[in-house]
Formats: sequence, structure tokens, C-alpha cells
Amino acid sequence: MAKLDLTKAYKKYFTATPTPHVTEVEKGLYLTITGQGNPDGEQFAAAVAALYSVAYGIKFDNKAKGKDFVVSKLEGFWWVDATGIDPLQVPRDLWHYELAIMLPDDISQAQFRQAVEKAMAKKKSPLVNQVQLKQMEEGLCVQVLHEGPFSEEPRTLKKLHGYIEQEGYAFNGRHHEIYLSDFRRTAPEKQRTILRHPVRK
Repeated sequence: MAKLDLTKAYKKYFTATPTPHVTEVEKGLYLTITGQGNPDGEQFAAAVAALYSVAYGIKFDNKAKGKDFVVSKLEGFWWVDATGIDPLQVPRDLWHYELAIMLPDDISQAQFRQAVEKAMAKKKSPLVNQVQLKQMEEGLCVQVLHEGPFSEEPRTLKKLHGYIEQEGYAFNGRHHEIYLSDFRRTAPEKQRTILRHPVRK
């Protein structure tokens, strides 16, 4: 039986171009973990590891049942408490994030709890117990593909925000990034990231 690959099953969701465009993001099932701090810090790396440990636990359980799937791309929702200023001017230690991995929509709470217990026994990281299983839906969004290091995202965000303003949209949610490249293993200049923002008219 072929593996379910959500990046192919939901190609529209995981595909963007260097030109900003509108898309509709439907409800989906996700593993998530929330935190605060510098994305280059140890706590952030530990949160990523905790999330993946539970995701792979669910994958292996599904594989044993003949319903294998490819663990999907890491995603990140970002925000700051400060209002009225450019979030990029806020110290990175004050950034909030919710990391997410999309799952097949038939994953049960029982499977999730079992995967958490196994990951906790193996990794013994308190962050594993902070992983959640939940539905999320963004609705109408504008997105664009950023190619290159995270440090150069402002130039792509300028295009994204310019398009949102030009087309008469208003921001309607958190800044969202989908990491098409594994930033732990990919050279910065080769990284590809979808930058997305929910909007409304």
C-alpha cells in the first residue's frame, strides 16, 4: 500500500510562487507545541525535537496498521505581544511561536496519547507533554515563496505585505511559515519557505 503524502494530497497548501497570491486554507488536523524565545536557541530546538518525536510515533503506529504516511513539513506560527510596531524590531527572545505538523485527519486521540507516552519514555523531555493534537483552520490567506536564508525574509515580507495592502485586504491572524526545506540540514541559501498570512476584506 502506498504511503499517504500530505504534501502531494494537499499540493495547493504546500505550493507557492515568488509572486504573492491568494489561497484558501481549509481545516486540518495538526500536532502543535507552543513556546517563546529565540528560534536559534536550545529551547526552540528542543521543542522541534519533541514535536517530531510524537509525529514519528504516530507514523510508526499507523505503519504497523498498514496505513503508513510521510511525516509532513514543519510549520511555524509567529507573533509578538507588542502592538503598533514592526515585529522584526522586537527582540527575538520575546517572539512567541506555535510549531505544527499536519497529520492525516483520521488520527485518534488514543493514538496521540500513546505516541506521547512512548516519546516521553524514550526522550524523557518535559516538552513532549506539551505537544497537543488539534484542528486548525486559517481560511482566506495570502502567501508567497521565500528562497534563501531567514535573515533575508524581510524583502519577501515586503512583497507580501505590499500585495495585501494593494488588493485591499486586512491582516486577520498570525504570521505563518511552512518550511519546505529542513533548516536543520539545509544550507541557508538553499532554503525554501512559504510565508503566509490570513486576511479578510
